[in-house]
Amino acid sequence: MAAECGKATRRRRGRWAVLLTVLTAAAVTAAGCGTDSNGSSSANGGSATIQIWEGYTQAEATAFAHLVSEYEAQHPGQKVSPLFVNNDDTLQKVLTAVRGGSPPDIAYLYGSWAPNVAQIPQVVNLTQVVKRPGVNWNDFWTGERAVATVNGKVIGIPAVVDNLAVVYNKTLFAKAGLVPPGPGWTWQQFQADAQKLTDPAIKQYGTAYVTPGSEDTVWHWEALLWEAGGQLLTADNSKAAFDSAAGLTSLNTLRTMAVTDKSMYLDPSDSAYSNLFNSGKIGMLVTGPWDLSAFPNVHYGVQVMPSYPGTSGGHQTISGPDNWVIFNNSPARVAAAEKFLLWLTAPAQDKYFSVQTGNLPTRQSVGDAASVVQQMNAALPGVGAFISNLSNVKQARPQIPQYPKISQVLGTMIVSVLLGKSQPQAALTAAAQQVNQILAAG
Repeated sequence: MAAECGKATRRRRGRWAVLLTVLTAAAVTAAGCGTDSNGSSSANGGSATIQIWEGYTQAEATAFAHLVSEYEAQHPGQKVSPLFVNNDDTLQKVLTAVRGGSPPDIAYLYGSWAPNVAQIPQVVNLTQVVKRPGVNWNDFWTGERAVATVNGKVIGIPAVVDNLAVVYNKTLFAKAGLVPPGPGWTWQQFQADAQKLTDPAIKQYGTAYVTPGSEDTVWHWEALLWEAGGQLLTADNSKAAFDSAAGLTSLNTLRTMAVTDKSMYLDPSDSAYSNLFNSGKIGMLVTGPWDLSAFPNVHYGVQVMPSYPGTSGGHQTISGPDNWVIFNNSPARVAAAEKFLLWLTAPAQDKYFSVQTGNLPTRQSVGDAASVVQQMNAALPGVGAFISNLSNVKQARPQIPQYPKISQVLGTMIVSVLLGKSQPQAALTAAAQQVNQILAAG
């Protein structure tokens, strides 16, 4: 399980680094491929084998192989041929395969790629598929459905889901005489607790923040922005909206801990915080379920993100779902791929995969099942809190191709403020101007 959570960590953090390198290729592929998305492949149309590219290892690989075998046993004549592809490389390989006329039938693709994936003509539109009887599209969590949908078109079926919550050290809280955080806590309480948990003499910090300037830096802040009642962009995605009172409140929250109170450990490596928390040197972390297995030495608890009282945001969090995407190789192969994916992501299979791997259930009905939560908590304490926290995922990052460039601007802005190099208001204004230029350029 530790290796699986480590892999999930890389999956969360690696996707944005590779995205910018394939955006141009995606645009070229979308513009240059003239194949009708409803066409067929005469060479492969009769094939009964479903080719699927995935990046599973260890427990995930074992569980997926079991499900493939089960599907083949239940559907005589149908074969599923998985091929391991490093998740970070899948989009580039898919684009190459599309140009060569030989894409897989199904590929596991990061949700952050969805706006660009949607531009590939060979990607199958699943909007009507998810409306079929028995699919129950609304059983997938809100954040998953939002990331799988681009401009009103469903381009994928959810493959994984996660979210951010607060993992805290119960032992350090008790030593500091602090009451463990409750479900109604606020960011003001978080700041006060972080300050009391900080002890410079022994290099102990109240909390930590990742500062490589990557999307991992950005999405932690975005959750605060939403909780403060703000938005990244205007409703039509034409202009920046974060240079606002909510933007200032959320950025000041982080700056107070990093610059004023010095209760926040700033981690440019994006990895040191985990060992420090496990060694009892950090009191609280905003992180995801993938990190839990890295804390064997900590008596920890998990609580929802704090809120800003008096705002419309409430207790929100952010999610980074990934998708199964189908490519059109022929009507027969599309039909076979759809049938397999709907089976794979049905509640029974979702339950099996979650219990076997520790991945959060992609379906709400599975996550709401007490027996599932009990089994998963027994294997890895705290996972149940992250499952419940999925109900606090109420929105997604903008589903537009320009988002990776916007993320770079925001990452620079946040790091500059946390290092004390910029004042929050000036940083927000400058970043908004840059984002507006990116959006205007199209």
